[in-house]
Parts: sequence; structure tokens; C-alpha cells
Amino acid sequence: MPLEATMMVIDNSEYMRNGDYQPNRFDAQADAVNVVFQTKIDSNPENTVGIMSMAGKGPEVLVTHSKDLGQILKAVHTTSSKVGGAIDIPTAIAVAQLALKHRENKNLRQRIIVFVGSPLEGPAADEKGMVKLAKKLKKNNVAVDVVCFGDGIEESLPGQEDKSVLKSFVDNASSSDNSHIVIVPPGPRLISDALISSPVLSDDRSASIPAELGGTGGDAPGASSGGDFEFGVDPSLDPELAMALRISMQEAQAREVAASAEASSSNASQPASTSSTAPAEATDEEEEALLTQAIEMSTGEEDVDMEGAGTTKASEPDAAMNEDEEDEEAAIARAIAMSMQQDEQDKK
Repeated sequence: MPLEATMMVIDNSEYMRNGDYQPNRFDAQADAVNVVFQTKIDSNPENTVGIMSMAGKGPEVLVTHSKDLGQILKAVHTTSSKVGGAIDIPTAIAVAQLALKHRENKNLRQRIIVFVGSPLEGPAADEKGMVKLAKKLKKNNVAVDVVCFGDGIEESLPGQEDKSVLKSFVDNASSSDNSHIVIVPPGPRLISDALISSPVLSDDRSASIPAELGGTGGDAPGASSGGDFEFGVDPSLDPELAMALRISMQEAQAREVAASAEASSSNASQPASTSSTAPAEATDEEEEALLTQAIEMSTGEEDVDMEGAGTTKASEPDAAMNEDEEDEEAAIARAIAMSMQQDEQDKK
């Protein structure tokens, strides 16, 4: 996420009364200012935005560094009653650079957004002077975006149809493509709409969109909200949060190490146990054959047991019956013998 301190320089010259942009140039510019502020603050809560005017009696800083939209809107409303005079772009940019230099958070990168809706006059029309100013900004790591509308859409330089003073200014101020120029011609398209779809706010808009929706927000690669600080948090500004994030990261790393060690130990022990219990693994066909044989053996044993049990149970009653029959026959024989002896004695 871009971490920036931005100073917006608005045009409050007499040309802002024209109605070629709805409802007029100044109000169309005010709408764009609102969009820029919201986008910058939404992309990173640490960002700050200031605003100044560059016409009237001279360049005037209205708000230095703020995160409150109310202050910006109040400053724009106050300036609407001070429309008049001519713009002084070089002086306004120098004042804006000085204001950014005294920002509270030095980790914020510096950016100036200049709204130009008036024709270039005086020092602003001097290409050499503007290029010199651009190189100074580049040396001080200050990015510059220029929004041209109305009479700010200037004619090309003689013999250089693809270049203009403001374009040369932006090209010389750009470092790693961090400065841009946006031209918004009159028509139904609002200045704010042109800015939203332009490179001026592309990084900020993608940073406010979650990574799963195609942006760079959240934990997506390349989304950095804290410059070079660990976890994106400055320990001097929020030591408790930085400590909590550091402890959480250490705990997560410890859990990962323990999990990987457990997985590696289980993988190492698995081949040893397999080799000790089954030195020669059976194929699927052998396993099926052994299983079938075991089932047949168990079934055969049950049949043998059942047959033996049945034979034993059947023989026991037969033996008892034989013994009873033998007892009865002996008793009858004894009775017959006794009766015969008694008959012989009676005859005598």
C-alpha cells in the first residue's frame, strides 16, 4: 500500500468561474479533490493529505497534513469565495514542497498533485525554469502529478507537437514512473472520473481492493503498508502492536517446525515397522489365497467338532439303555431260578 503524504494544489484563478465543466470548473475541481482525499486515506490509514491554493493574492496553505475530510471540505469552501487573480505554479510547488518537508511522519513518501485549469503565464510558461524545478523535486524524492483541464490544456510547443511545458516538467520530475500528467478535456466526463481511472490513483485504488478480488490489499505480495519496518509497523509509533505481531509470528514458526519434525519422524518410522513385521510382502493374489484357506480350515474344524459332539451325545443314551436291559435280564433270570428251586422243594 502506498505510504504517502500528499499536498494538493488547487487552481482558484478567475478562469475557475467558467461553466465548460459541470457545474463549473471550480466545483468540478472540488469534486476531484474529494475523490483524491478519500482514495489516499482508504489506501493506507497512515497517509495524510494537505491542500493549498495558488491564485488570489498568492499561494496559500489551507491545510498542512490531515486525515479529516471535514477540514479539506471546509478549506475548499473557504477558497470558493476567493476565486480571482492568476496562478503561480513554480511558487506554489515550492511552498508545497516546504510543507511536505515538515511532515510529522518522515516515513511517508512525498507527493504533490497540481490542478491546472488556467493558461500558463509568466514563469510557468518557461520550459527551462520548469525543468530545473522538476529536477530539484526529483532530487528531493518528491513525486508530482499534474491534472490539466480547461485552459490548462495548453498548445504544443513549436516543432514539438508531442511535448508541452507541463509534460516536460512531469517527465523530468518522474523517478521510476512515479509522476504522471492527466488531461481532462471538456465534456460529460467528470474530472474525478478521469482521475479514478488514471495512473494518479491506480496504486491507491488497487491497495484498497482485497487481494482475492484482484487488488493488492490484505496480505497480497507487493502490498506494503509500513515501508521497511517489520510487519509494516513502526515500533516507535506502536510498540505494543509490533511486539504482538512479532510474538505471533514466532509462535507460528514454532508450530510449523514442530509439525514438520513430527511428520518427518513418522515417515522415518513407517518403513522400519513394515520391514520388521512383514519381511516379504505378499501380493494381492497370495493374500486372497491365504484368506480363503483360513476360512476353509475354520469351517472344517467347526464341522468336525459338530460331528464329534453329535456322536458323543448319541452314544450316551444307548449305553444307558443297554445297561438297563442287562439288569432286567439278570433279575428275570434270578427270579426264574429262585422259582424253580421253590418248586423242587415243594415236591419233596
